Amino acid sequence: MAEIRDFKCTYQNSAGISEEVTRGLDLQFPDAYLHADTMAQLAVHIRKTEQAKFCELPFCHTVEAEAMGGIVNLGDGRTGPRAKEYICTDPQKLLDLPDIDYTTGRIAEVLKACRILKEQGETVVFMISGPFTILNVLIDPRYVFKAMRKKPEIMQQVFDKIREELLRFTERIADAGADIISYADSAGTLNIIGPKNMEWMTRTFTWPYLKEAGKLTAGRTQIALCPKTSFALTGLGLAEWKRIPVGGKIPYVEACLQVGNQCLFTGQMCLKNTGYMADGKIHVLVSTEE
Repeated sequence: MAEIRDFKCTYQNSAGISEEVTRGLDLQFPDAYLHADTMAQLAVHIRKTEQAKFCELPFCHTVEAEAMGGIVNLGDGRTGPRAKEYICTDPQKLLDLPDIDYTTGRIAEVLKACRILKEQGETVVFMISGPFTILNVLIDPRYVFKAMRKKPEIMQQVFDKIREELLRFTERIADAGADIISYADSAGTLNIIGPKNMEWMTRTFTWPYLKEAGKLTAGRTQIALCPKTSFALTGLGLAEWKRIPVGGKIPYVEACLQVGNQCLFTGQMCLKNTGYMADGKIHVLVSTEE
């Protein structure tokens, strides 16, 4: 019988930046979150301050929802952008939200920032959010869960709309040169939505999205999954672990970069766990359908 195990992670809501990182920077906030050049400058500064091996974009989990019409508080040098107020009370209205325009706004600037960083020779990990995290900016979660029970056909259309947008976004991130796309849905984990909803979402949204995303990024960009997502996939028998050798005992993110295009998906550990070491091997995810 399929069983999804949870993964205990202390990095689940760690997006954003700290005042200690931004103090002393010649940047104005929140304006720095709006322009590609200042985003790139900030990403490099954070990498150096944290002695990381990669630059990370964006600095929040609100980019996709904002581009769909969500209202975001851009924050300041102490807190990054975050949800401000909901724009929908009826899930049906979510279907009327505009398609994302990738040529304007913050979502266009963060893609430009990725290109700038790659031109500077940086390694870039680009975070992309799952459906519940996106919806959390647009609508009170109570309405989502109620509609999942009483109007599942409407919510299926909503999730289909989000999946198509994420696929378009994924392709543009790969086009911008990101080394790794980090996929997580911090608001849609097992302990939040429950086993039944987690299984349904994994089968009807997550795995279909990932299979298509893998085709769009194959040979260009690796997709690193939150281990909570990995555990759902393996628990349901949709994917399984495969070991790939790496050179010595090295930080996990370096191991992910080392295996590169040898796999579509990594997901053994959270990329933010910079102390985790891969000791001569890394576990990657492969489809059981092949």
